[in-house]
Amino acid sequence: MNIQMIGTGSAFAKNHYNNNALFEINNRRVLLDCGVTMPWAFHSLGHKFEEIDAVLISHIHADHVGGLEELAFQMFFKHKRKPKLFIVEQLVHLLWEHTLRGGLSQGEMNTIDHYFEVHPLQANSETEIVPGFKVQPIQTLHIPDKLSYSFLINSHFFYTADMQFNGELLQQLVDAGVQNIFHDCQLELPANVHASLEDLLTLPQEIQEKVWLMHYGDTIDDFRGKTGLMRIVEQGEVYRF
Repeated sequence: MNIQMIGTGSAFAKNHYNNNALFEINNRRVLLDCGVTMPWAFHSLGHKFEEIDAVLISHIHADHVGGLEELAFQMFFKHKRKPKLFIVEQLVHLLWEHTLRGGLSQGEMNTIDHYFEVHPLQANSETEIVPGFKVQPIQTLHIPDKLSYSFLINSHFFYTADMQFNGELLQQLVDAGVQNIFHDCQLELPANVHASLEDLLTLPQEIQEKVWLMHYGDTIDDFRGKTGLMRIVEQGEVYRF
């Protein structure tokens, strides 16, 4: 499985694109989240929308879903097909009504199904999105009273999307066989809705060795060499797991 971070930046970063990822396995490509900057970042890396076989969404924040309108329009009018959209069932209505309807609704094209082939997911239940790519959504705390999901992929890779620090969950996942964790990281304090670097540095070494930091701010260069055993995910690079 290959993963390329289309962007590694936090919602407020200006030197890095939104934290969105492209997974490739068995010549199939899954886009995990599609933020505001994703269309430009995707183009800058030499990719085209028609390469995407499926889109997986974690939660309803603009840096994770703000690029879906352009994706939908390009796929519908230019490429004449609906992208496969995988999203936890409870988020489907929210995504359309709170984010996409204002831009995409026109005439009789007034539901999310006009633009996407929607595949509702169930939390804590594994689904094979494309051959060889199995995902289990796990509800994790990000913003109070706002649904957000992280993803256990193929039982050994954990991608946090956005979540507050939860060392107990990370320990449970590692004990269950997770080998690599891509974790969002807020560099400066206070960190109210993301895990802070300070908190992540309290993790035992056996977990830090498996953690890759992403969704960071523009001051990331000031923290190189100060992340313990945890590595920094670099924007645009391809990693193989």
